[in-house]
Amino acid sequence: MAIVINTNVSALGSARWLSFSAAQLAKSLSRLSSGSRIISPEDDPAGLAQSINFDAQIHRNAAANINVQNATSFSQTQDGFLQKVQTALDRMSELSVLAQDATKTNSDLSNYNSEFVQLQNYISDITSKQFNGVSLFASSGLAVTISSDAATLAINAADLAAQTSTGVLNAYSGISVSTSTAAFSALDQIKTAIQSLANMRAQVGANIQRLTLTNEQLTITNENLSAANSRIKDVDVAEESTRFAKFNILVQSGTAMLAQANAAPITTLQLLGQ
Repeated sequence: MAIVINTNVSALGSARWLSFSAAQLAKSLSRLSSGSRIISPEDDPAGLAQSINFDAQIHRNAAANINVQNATSFSQTQDGFLQKVQTALDRMSELSVLAQDATKTNSDLSNYNSEFVQLQNYISDITSKQFNGVSLFASSGLAVTISSDAATLAINAADLAAQTSTGVLNAYSGISVSTSTAAFSALDQIKTAIQSLANMRAQVGANIQRLTLTNEQLTITNENLSAANSRIKDVDVAEESTRFAKFNILVQSGTAMLAQANAAPITTLQLLGQ
């Protein structure tokens, strides 16, 4: 190898390797401090694109899960009121039987009817109840968004005031227990109303079951998506720590070798001095 003064090839090579090692050391330090494997797009362009899509899907699933949980609360609130309607109808059917007792006076029947009317009014009042401004019992089935692709689920309606016998209120409209004859007629209608209520509670129960399963499915989906996303963008600390130690040693070694390379021209000066 020729000995020259103007160009220190060894120093240039050492500086290049030192620069490379220093850059890798800085990137490794950034990964360890941030916890992310992808510091800049060039680290893994395709992986970054996939991770962005995963992040967006995870967030949409989380939003859908909130919708499902709210719908579950809506249905549970419906059932809470329906349980009280059941209690009221049970008592109304009991009053219908008591009012058919031949030993009861008109005063007794009047007292029975007074309670009967109050229970009717109680059930009627429930039809106007709302959940966050949305009617609980006077609307058709709600469409709930249940996936990241905006798929919807139409939950079964619980319409207490429907215009058919399925509406509970209509099943016993215009009845009383003011007389034993009226009470006899009322009993059949109350039994129809109880059956309507039983069907309605079954429908609401089916809603809750479906929504609960959907909630669990969304949770599992997001868990798996997060795991896949983690493999793309999260740094493996053990692996990156090994890489950091490697480039830390190379930077120290390169610095020492660059110092040696820069000292090489001194040999030329020694030759000139001779």
